[in-house]
Amino acid sequence: MLFSESWLRRFVNPQLGTEELGHQLTMAGLEVEDIQAAAPAFDHVVVGLIAAIEPHPDADRLRVCQVDDGSGQLLQIVCGAPNAAQGIKVPVARIGAQLPGGMKIGPVKMRGVQSGGMLCSGRELGLSQDHDGLLVLDADAPVGQCLRELLDLDDQIIELKLTPNRADCLSVLGVAREVSALTGQALTLPTFDVAPVTIQDRVPVTVHDADLCGRFGGRVIRGVNARAKTPDWMKMRLERSGQRSISALVDISNYVMLELGRPTHVFDLQHVQSGLDVRWARKGEQLELLSGLNVELDTDVGVVAVNDVPQSMAGIMGGEHSAVTLDTTDIYLEAAFWWPEAIMGRARRYKFSSDASHRFERGVDFATIPEHLERTTALILDICGGQAGPLDDQVIALPKRNPVKLRLDRCRRVLGIALEQAQVQEIFHRLGLEFTVADDVFTVTPPSFRFDLNLEEDLIEEVARIYGFENIPDLPPVAPAQMRVSPEALRGPHALRAVLAAQDYQEVINFSFVQESWEKEINGQADPIRLLNPIASQLAVMRSSLIPGLLANIEHNANRRQSRVRVFELGRVFMRDAAQENGALTVAGIHQPNRIAAAAWGSAVAEQWGQADRDVDFFDVKRDLETLLGRRSADARFQAQAHPALHPGRSACVVLDGQPIGWIGELHPQWLPTFGLSKAPVVFELDLEAISSEALVQAVEVSKQPVVQRDLAVWVGNEVSYQSVMDTLNTVRRCAPQAAIVKDIQLFDVWRDKNDSAEKSLAIRFWLQDSAATLDESRVEQCMQTLLEALVSAHGARARA
Repeated sequence: MLFSESWLRRFVNPQLGTEELGHQLTMAGLEVEDIQAAAPAFDHVVVGLIAAIEPHPDADRLRVCQVDDGSGQLLQIVCGAPNAAQGIKVPVARIGAQLPGGMKIGPVKMRGVQSGGMLCSGRELGLSQDHDGLLVLDADAPVGQCLRELLDLDDQIIELKLTPNRADCLSVLGVAREVSALTGQALTLPTFDVAPVTIQDRVPVTVHDADLCGRFGGRVIRGVNARAKTPDWMKMRLERSGQRSISALVDISNYVMLELGRPTHVFDLQHVQSGLDVRWARKGEQLELLSGLNVELDTDVGVVAVNDVPQSMAGIMGGEHSAVTLDTTDIYLEAAFWWPEAIMGRARRYKFSSDASHRFERGVDFATIPEHLERTTALILDICGGQAGPLDDQVIALPKRNPVKLRLDRCRRVLGIALEQAQVQEIFHRLGLEFTVADDVFTVTPPSFRFDLNLEEDLIEEVARIYGFENIPDLPPVAPAQMRVSPEALRGPHALRAVLAAQDYQEVINFSFVQESWEKEINGQADPIRLLNPIASQLAVMRSSLIPGLLANIEHNANRRQSRVRVFELGRVFMRDAAQENGALTVAGIHQPNRIAAAAWGSAVAEQWGQADRDVDFFDVKRDLETLLGRRSADARFQAQAHPALHPGRSACVVLDGQPIGWIGELHPQWLPTFGLSKAPVVFELDLEAISSEALVQAVEVSKQPVVQRDLAVWVGNEVSYQSVMDTLNTVRRCAPQAAIVKDIQLFDVWRDKNDSAEKSLAIRFWLQDSAATLDESRVEQCMQTLLEALVSAHGARARA
């Protein structure tokens, strides 16, 4: 919210500078986001009158002006502005003036004619972007007066960042109330004199839905001059509040909204004089708004209708058909209390916002509608003229102001300060809160403009704000401190990120909402979780896998001529929880586990001279996955399975402790065109919780005995996997005493006979060592025989000659 400091000081003028005032507002919860000058710095610029003007003798586009600057002697100034004319008043920069941008004014000769000063445009003074001509001032501006004083250019523009609960401060009056409460300075309210009623015209209004409109007021004003000029003082305040001047009637309505926080609407009387109906819209009704947007209304959107045709979106924006124009002479002025629940989210649903809806959905004062209508009427009659009819005010259903209790003892305990009852009473008086007190319990009735006072904690916050957060002692808490030891077996998200980063992967963060085709086709989700209000039509469902997002990252980089991409992401996925009830599958909720996924594409290693270039393959990424698993990699199993996104012969399900925890594989060739790739990336995705812990490192004595190395080559069927062979050997190591001396096992060769496709030869190397004694040949042979017998028994293996 923007407003000028000078406007605020007309309501309350504390003995504080601008910076001090901004600090007090910020510390009271009204954050001052920015303070900027209304105009850039310049000096020696005054109001001048062009007393005479004649063409330049040696230039067609220049003219020589005789200017009265109030010094008693006419200044001769050469000017090229097209709107320079005798009798107008314009800004005059005298000799020695310093203008924005560093320009300094001195005496010059222009095509042989002496010029002693400069006539200024609004752009040259930094007041506007208009540079088509001189800035013409009001005819009654005193000649010689400093321009900064005339236009109040030393004013400051304050920008507040308000929290949604403080709708009462969405006006200059609301901020002034806060300043008055903070400083104790008296508050000067605008006058709400009753306008003289000179005509008896009325517009019948019927409020059909009390849950839409709680109070409705309005009056007829005839004979207005819609072409009247908006006063400069009003236009200036509007502009400094971020509003552009449109026409006198619209400007007055906007001015009252900014001054008092009261949105009003001005109808052209000829379109509404048959009567207004305030109701909920009917399905399919159409309305063209003032912004030119055509909307189809829903049944939970309020309208003001005439002859059963919507003319305004209630509390949000008026309609184009009944809007005032410069030719309007008769108007109907309306102000109402719209229930916040009836306005919330409606404008955003139609992808626009308005100042009115911003205020009404947060709550607008419902008790001062007649006074604010009188204020608006007075401004209209003063600026546009006309005759006012009687004020109609219908009260249908207003919010209840339920009393809120504050226990002084609890207030002291929460704030940690020994407040006296008199201090709290003074604070409530300053805030304009009605209250009673008995036995140190305050019973407060919230005023009509405060919709945020509902709980005891709300009142405690008010006490703290006005007392001053800076005045509350900054004392450290007194409590026993117990240092907690970080669990060594836990690997948190940052540790897992560090592992992948060390493997040359770059972290990415993608949207949680994705394309529906990704979910249905790539992830195999026939019924993806849909968003009610997607930010874009193509991002309409929630992701159940991180892999498509990583593929899109690779596509993005490949399109920008990157030859090697390695990315990973840690984030949530979203899946339906299914519960079986009476034999039927019903959705019980949404499961949101964390996953970690990575994708590699392009060269296996960065370009360098020591290694031949080759594309990354399944086993490169499998190694990275095993590195991520850490000490648990020995327990992981990779079982060949099909996945909709992965190559059927180059993918596997990752199993840990007997439970599937993720997938690894090469992208299916059918999806390469989808992402515009010529070669397939290799990806993996794991459940984060499953890999977030590992067993503690167990220290063992380092043996001083020599290591014995033996090789064993066996024939096994082609259907026998190396993993099953390793499982058998590891089982023997754990269970058979003879094989306890096996310290490590590695496969170093696989060979297949071209003439016999039924078998394959596995060459396995064993490292044997005892911690207490040197191994003799008989013990080694006994161990190797035990291992071979286990392979023969489990897999039908036979020793290779």
